[in-house]
Amino acid sequence: MALIPGCSLRAPAQALAILLAVAAAPAALAQTTPAAPAAPAAPSAGATTPADPVLAIVNGQQIRMSDLNAAADSLPPQARQMPPQQLYPMLLSQLIDSKALQIEAQKMGLDKDPTVQRQMQNAADRALVSALLSKEIRPQVTDDAVKAKFDKDNANAKGEPEIHARHILVPDEATAKKIIADLKKGGDFAALSKQYSKDPGAAQQGGDLGFFKKGDMVPEFGNAAFALKDGEVSQTPVKTQFGWHVIQVIEHRTAPPPNFDEEKDQLRQQMIQTAIQQAVTKAKDGLKIETFNPDGSPVKATDTAAPPPAK
Repeated sequence: MALIPGCSLRAPAQALAILLAVAAAPAALAQTTPAAPAAPAAPSAGATTPADPVLAIVNGQQIRMSDLNAAADSLPPQARQMPPQQLYPMLLSQLIDSKALQIEAQKMGLDKDPTVQRQMQNAADRALVSALLSKEIRPQVTDDAVKAKFDKDNANAKGEPEIHARHILVPDEATAKKIIADLKKGGDFAALSKQYSKDPGAAQQGGDLGFFKKGDMVPEFGNAAFALKDGEVSQTPVKTQFGWHVIQVIEHRTAPPPNFDEEKDQLRQQMIQTAIQQAVTKAKDGLKIETFNPDGSPVKATDTAAPPPAK
């Protein structure tokens, strides 16, 4: 409600996921800030081993270690944790399969199909954008930078008040008043919540919402709940956009200050989004950008209608 390592090589679903990832690896799609790769190690061959050795040749087309690394980068985190001696042969086998499919598609002339060409160009464009964003963002969103921003944002942070509460949500005021009357007569809050509440998630837990801060809820609910004492039930129904609530506060507490280990992933994503917006603004600066209506006509200041729905 708005209120508020190991992998089995025999798992066919995983093998399919790896094959699909291998097929998509060259485009490096959606990897704005790729995680450090857990790439399989190249076979040891002494000091003369090439930096990017050829691992296979399919009908004259080479597959190199860099291709294997790119495929490993695109795998889900769990798969990337597989031991290199297991992941290496699997990725190489599936790169060979992917290359064979690519050659067969070219024999069929699919690379000349306008739709396929457009998809290939789109993939190349996304790879280029990804490379630019990675170059722009990586230096800004290092582990040290994330920690420094956390420390700056939370230099004077103190724990915020929280309450543990439960509620019963009903569609009308009369039902809410009846529930309040039943509670005054000794009715069981959890049982009444399961019987009446229209908030299915909370109802299954006897109306329990857990701990929350005042700002986590819509204002009407938050203000009413935080005005109650421990164990107290709202004496009158509380109306919000969701309906009518009967609220009981179980306890108050002060939440601990923000913890870096708990906040770092979300903070990193926020910093990435900020850096992306900065990169977009920089890229658009000085460009001539024109937009058009769905019928191809120039957009005018008086054009406010939304585009027609896709058929």
